[in-house]
Amino acid sequence: MKTIADHILDICQNSIRAESTLIEVMIEENKYSDIYKITVSDNGKGMDVQTLKKAEDPFFTSRKTRKVGMGLALLKQNAEASNGKIKIESQPGKGTLVKATFGRSHFDRPPAGELADTFILLMIGNENLMLKFSYKTDQGTFEISSSEIRDTLGGNVVFNRNIRQGISELIENNLNKIEAEK
Repeated sequence: MKTIADHILDICQNSIRAESTLIEVMIEENKYSDIYKITVSDNGKGMDVQTLKKAEDPFFTSRKTRKVGMGLALLKQNAEASNGKIKIESQPGKGTLVKATFGRSHFDRPPAGELADTFILLMIGNENLMLKFSYKTDQGTFEISSSEIRDTLGGNVVFNRNIRQGISELIENNLNKIEAEK
């Protein structure tokens, strides 16, 4: 996974497979403390203690379609390569929380990637999912949710290319206003 957006998409896909109806993605970027942090929380099935212990192991997956689960292992590798770390908390029936910190200016920190496209892709494929996205910098905070978009536009209209483009521009313009890392 080459970008933060790739990692977020992978974690959210895990959350969806765990039957989450609510996923919250928070990114915090602080130039002064040189920290770039992502937090993804969900209300899915959660993991028991044994599964949680194995979650970062690339040779473990709960999926039946393949025998490896590289997502969290790669997230951990990328975080540690940039002087960061990951932390996973989970409880059966209560959901999962994944936090990853990176050295913001570290050479090995992956770039942010296409965050707007990731948000839109998750909305398109999961019309019953409540997705909340928040990005905080030293210059301000931008927040958006799938329910806000659906309520404003009337249903799951993100299948319309012009609307997707408008949502993407809205997100990108607001991230630019708060000087979010690209």
